Amino acid sequence: MGVVQEVKDGKFVENNSAASLAEANKKKRTGNDSLDKDAFLQLLVAQMKYQDPLEPTSNTEYISQFATFSELEQMQNMSASMDLFRASSLVGQTVLLKVTDSEGRETTVQGNVDYVVYERNKAYLSVNGDLYSMDDLDTVADPTYLEAYRLGAEFLNILNKLPAIEHLTLADREKVEKLDKMYQDMNDYQKSFLTAEQVEKMNQYVKKMKDMVAVAEANKGDSDKDDAGKDDDGDEGGDK
Repeated sequence: MGVVQEVKDGKFVENNSAASLAEANKKKRTGNDSLDKDAFLQLLVAQMKYQDPLEPTSNTEYISQFATFSELEQMQNMSASMDLFRASSLVGQTVLLKVTDSEGRETTVQGNVDYVVYERNKAYLSVNGDLYSMDDLDTVADPTYLEAYRLGAEFLNILNKLPAIEHLTLADREKVEKLDKMYQDMNDYQKSFLTAEQVEKMNQYVKKMKDMVAVAEANKGDSDKDDAGKDDDGDEGGDK
């Protein structure tokens, strides 16, 4: 069994190899049910041993069967090599896996591929601490897409938690300004994950908040002037 060494933060991470991997393999792996060359030869010998002596199978037919199996084995080996190469290229990538449990329920697992384990010409991906067969692989996600999706989800989470616009108060100022900054910092691709209705809703909140802040600051300015006038009147009365 070969292992591609796990790397984190530019450093190799030690693992318990055989012991830990064997324990993890029990959860996700299935036995090797494929017919190998030795099993095929045993079947061939059994066929020859128990064939009808009155109508024996010709040597040509045996040779044809063996040739067919050899071609199939070569194709399987080529497919396995391609799977191993593909699995190696997934290290560090974010993937989505669809896993079916013993009761037939399908679940989706998302995470980064930390390393790859090779065993019996099959590749197993280490994702979130567990090993999964390449057969479970459903999607390889592009980092640019994932970042845009993450930003869009965070944006909508903040937007949806804001009160109705008629109930907006200055206490929501930080959230509204954060929402506006997030949108302004997005590139065109990231903005494409938001609908026109969502952007318009944000703009309404931003405008309403700017108006409220302007009114609050204007009222504060008037209040400061009144306080300053009172102080001046008090000083003049004291001088008299």
